[in-house]
Amino acid sequence: MAKINFTSNLRRHVDSPAVEVSATMLHQALQQAFAKNERLKTYVLDDQGHLRKHMRILIDGKVITDLKAFTDAVEPDSEIWVMQALSGG
Repeated sequence: MAKINFTSNLRRHVDSPAVEVSATMLHQALQQAFAKNERLKTYVLDDQGHLRKHMRILIDGKVITDLKAFTDAVEPDSEIWVMQALSGG
């Protein structure tokens, strides 16, 4: 099963333990994770269901390309990371 991980920075704001999911696309994986934690969904996605500007998602070390429909492929052994994008100087 694929695994969705949430960085410690995100876990400080929202209780978000790692979740194992069975999915072939990212939107399916996210739906399964959010079904277990509705508050996490509102922190990661905006009111239209798109990825918030301050969030990033990686699948197997690569930044996702579809920030609205989340059609990026997920393999059975994929590692998905959801994190806050940090900036500053």
